[in-house]
Amino acid sequence: MDRRNFIKRAGAAAAGAFVMPYILPSGRLFAASGGGGGAQHVVLVMFAGGVRQQESIGMRYLADAQNEMYEGNIMYNMLNGQAPGQKIVYGTGLGGINPIPGLLNTTLESQGTLFAEMRAVNAGHYGGLNSLLQGSQATTQGLTQKPLNPTIFEYLRRHAGLPATKTWFIGNTIGNSVPLLNYSIHPQYGARYGANFFAPNITFGPLGDQYLSNAKVYHPQDQLAPMYEMKAFLDNSFENVGNVATGIGNTPDEKQDIKAFMVEMFSKTANGTVAHPPVHDNGDAQTVGYACEVMKWFKPALTVVNMSSVDGCHGSFTGYLASLHRADHSVGHLWNYIQTQIPEIAGNTTLIVVPECGRNDQPNAIRDENDWFGYDHSDANALRIFGMMVGAGVQSNLRIGSEGSPVGIATDVVPTIAELLGVKNEVMSAGLIDAGSLSLFDRI
Repeated sequence: MDRRNFIKRAGAAAAGAFVMPYILPSGRLFAASGGGGGAQHVVLVMFAGGVRQQESIGMRYLADAQNEMYEGNIMYNMLNGQAPGQKIVYGTGLGGINPIPGLLNTTLESQGTLFAEMRAVNAGHYGGLNSLLQGSQATTQGLTQKPLNPTIFEYLRRHAGLPATKTWFIGNTIGNSVPLLNYSIHPQYGARYGANFFAPNITFGPLGDQYLSNAKVYHPQDQLAPMYEMKAFLDNSFENVGNVATGIGNTPDEKQDIKAFMVEMFSKTANGTVAHPPVHDNGDAQTVGYACEVMKWFKPALTVVNMSSVDGCHGSFTGYLASLHRADHSVGHLWNYIQTQIPEIAGNTTLIVVPECGRNDQPNAIRDENDWFGYDHSDANALRIFGMMVGAGVQSNLRIGSEGSPVGIATDVVPTIAELLGVKNEVMSAGLIDAGSLSLFDRI
């Protein structure tokens, strides 16, 4: 073997060993069971990072937030309603004056069931995300702590016997806590039942390109330093220091499959051919593009996508509107991509969309470039959220709940997914979700 081939093989082997922190261990720990729910695939979109009901379901645009007269729907892929006619700032072009064209001929609201007024159990992002994935309020855990109770990933892998590559969690970070959410520290579940995770902005951003792209060809004898740098990058869970992932349980074949996927993604990233939405000028839209690629490649039973760009509302209401508009655009693209580009799952997938929390009724003191106030998330209004389901097993053209009569809570998401994928009895019997939580199907 010549030196060039040796280096290439050695480097590729090293990159393969470290390609993702969650694919290092292997081993199935369970037998297949479950099944028989209303869908074969579920996609949960944890929507956008704190969304006010007033600008989403309420379609009040500037009327309730900035004391201006302009109303309208800036989420017209998801919701029925006319877009604002004036004072457009959320689109593309200078000042955001060009609204992004709708992608769906029929809104998701018309295609599915809308819970127009639900309640979050936590006004914070991380607590809200935990409630969506654990089905519990998780009031005692910190911002940088793994979930205390099992996540829906673990329920599915333990009780439905899903392989590791059939559950995926994809999301950009909020304070580096998001990567913690792919499994809990509960002793009866934990890492061995966790989901594969990646943060596209890290994995395929400058750091990922530095350490991972092209299966770096480090020589194990005289280039150990960069190899260890790459390993440190991966072991730190994409900058999440102190939480080295162990035991997700990808089989050797799954590891090879993930390696092939990563090679494909670096190629697509370099060539600009990732399945991004038509407008992908923010992190959420780019995250959804990679989520589409994951779904097309692995056909997961459960794909969870986290979006967070709307969180910019703290300091820029204009940016918040733009991010909300793009979040809707991204969800429309995701659903359209499933229907048109992944025939294996097109007719048997359920999409669930739920914000982790809302935003305050009253603004803070920060004004943006349009002299509009920002909004935080800490009061009762921040517990107002909506939920949407569409696809397999879901009734179309159904709207449930109102401001004066909310129906559903954030912790209902876990039993809902469990019902769709056939492990509802096992999840409810485990006794670890919040008391009073129900499948959203049971709320109808």
